Amino acid sequence: MAQHTSPSQPGDRPAVAEALADLPAHLVRTFERRMERWLPDLRAGVEPLYDDADAVVDRLLAVAARRFAARPEDLHDLDERRVLAPDWFQQPGVLGYATYVDRYAGTLQGVAGRLDHLQELGVTYLHLLPLLQPRPAPHDGGYAVADYRSVRADLGTMADLRDLATSLRERGMSLCLDLVLNHVAREHEWAARARAGEAAYRDFFLAYPDRTEPDRWEATLPEIFPDFAPGNFSWDEELGGWVWTTFNAWQWDLNWANPAVLEEFADIICDLANTGCEVFRLDAIAFVWKRLGTNCQNQPEVHALTQALRTVARIACPAVVFLAEAIVGPRDLLAYLGEGERHGKVSDLAYHNALMVHLWSMLASGDTRLSSKAMAALPPPPSTTGWITYARCHDDIGWAITDEDAEAVGLWGSAHRRFLADWYDGSFAGSWSRGLVFQFNPATGDKRTSGSLASLAGLEAGDPLSLERILLLHAAILGFGGVPVIWMGDEVGLLNDPDWDSEPEHADDNRWVHRPRMPWVEGTHRPPDPHGLLPRLQHLVDVRRSLPHLHAATPATVLEIAPDGVFAVLRRHPHGPFLALHNMSPTPRRVPWWVLEHVGLGRSGAAVTDHLGGLSGPTALHATDTGGSVDLAPYQVRWLTA
Repeated sequence: MAQHTSPSQPGDRPAVAEALADLPAHLVRTFERRMERWLPDLRAGVEPLYDDADAVVDRLLAVAARRFAARPEDLHDLDERRVLAPDWFQQPGVLGYATYVDRYAGTLQGVAGRLDHLQELGVTYLHLLPLLQPRPAPHDGGYAVADYRSVRADLGTMADLRDLATSLRERGMSLCLDLVLNHVAREHEWAARARAGEAAYRDFFLAYPDRTEPDRWEATLPEIFPDFAPGNFSWDEELGGWVWTTFNAWQWDLNWANPAVLEEFADIICDLANTGCEVFRLDAIAFVWKRLGTNCQNQPEVHALTQALRTVARIACPAVVFLAEAIVGPRDLLAYLGEGERHGKVSDLAYHNALMVHLWSMLASGDTRLSSKAMAALPPPPSTTGWITYARCHDDIGWAITDEDAEAVGLWGSAHRRFLADWYDGSFAGSWSRGLVFQFNPATGDKRTSGSLASLAGLEAGDPLSLERILLLHAAILGFGGVPVIWMGDEVGLLNDPDWDSEPEHADDNRWVHRPRMPWVEGTHRPPDPHGLLPRLQHLVDVRRSLPHLHAATPATVLEIAPDGVFAVLRRHPHGPFLALHNMSPTPRRVPWWVLEHVGLGRSGAAVTDHLGGLSGPTALHATDTGGSVDLAPYQVRWLTA
């Protein structure tokens, strides 16, 4: 029998062979098998982007080999376990938590000393917002990175980051870090060398000697921060040109059409993975590829680039997964997880921004028709991927209700968006919300909203149903599947920070109102919980963990047949159907029993289990005992199975 010779043997690539030369034979074989498995996907990511695709692939494989050879033994072991359980991040026991290091516990060492609270809550995934070295303030909350290979000095060191990642792993938690892809700080070494006249580094950016080209691009580009960063280009005297700056004048957009940028980021990802990072949140991913005559968002090359980066990680450090920070329209979102020939090959996770917006929309209006129809129309993600579900995050809320979705139920899109913005800044008559206006655009009338979950949900205003709204929001994200992520302090109902603007660098950005510092009860590892939210939320987390129906591979289907005011989510699992009923209104609702029968529950007099029936355990419901319906108190949620 002839021996098969793979074209992806390390010996065929001198740089790869050199990087692996000192490794034991079993690790060389492991790398060889991974390279053989993933080489077609790597080529498929690179070929649409660059004319010299073969040379780029060779250089990316050399990056993977060098970082694989340097990977610590315990992380090689983690890789093997993750390869055997690739759905690890899809399990119903996975729970995320997001925070800034300094807001949660001061330093990386401080976070390591405050892990008991997260473990008791059930957290298995900790997202620490930007902690890599930024430029001096202002730095967009850390998103203007000056050095991807060092930690902010006031937070700690790379050794502290490595120690924290190890401590998390010992507790069954994965570390998620932000990786800003679209831009770097003006102070980054690449930008400094570009200003110094190095042509190779000038080509890392998009710079023009006069306004001719910028004006052509600006004709179709939106403004992201019209209040404090109008336009998309900034003049830099040292550079002697207009440089592309989508977000701020000191955040320089990168030129991803230059393959050297791709190679640099492949190395950065693998290097950070070797410190113990397991999840990379790809920040501003939608903006990275530029095409004249478009809004320069959601271009197809974005997905090819992500596939290439993900494939390098699959070869060098397969314990790693990618999270796309793509806050885009619902119809553009699925491509970040992979469509068509890239199905399931782009990112592993993506934010379900539409779910977040529609939850708040339903709470404000008490009407579920718009949201149910819009959500029912969204296709499911690839079965090997999942959504990040969340009710609140570090950012503002943009009221992304499309005109088409609004018109489908007889509403005017712009009027509904304005209603939501007015409701949540508290200016609408009868509103219980206490948010702040963020980035009002007088040209379009659009305005976004800042505010903590508890303040937006009515707790700051003293509304008697506010706690039920807070629990409903968390039950909704926990019962939708994917990876639910809790924003720091929401588990105990932290309100807007009244002193958010006391730090000069925050004074022009009211998003800091919902980024307070975590208070801690002296002598304990717990924050104060004056409203008793924490045990009720822990109960939701415990119940979720017990339900195989909530594995992310099981798609969620939003039903339009539920009565108005009730948001109904169905998951068809081999163990049987799971139906989540959410009363989004302040008045009782009744769901006819036939709705349950329609999805395969409660037929022929069979009992239905409500897993949220009480803190003491699930309860049984019978059609004969309930008058032929399922009753929902204001803002009540029921999780029903056979």
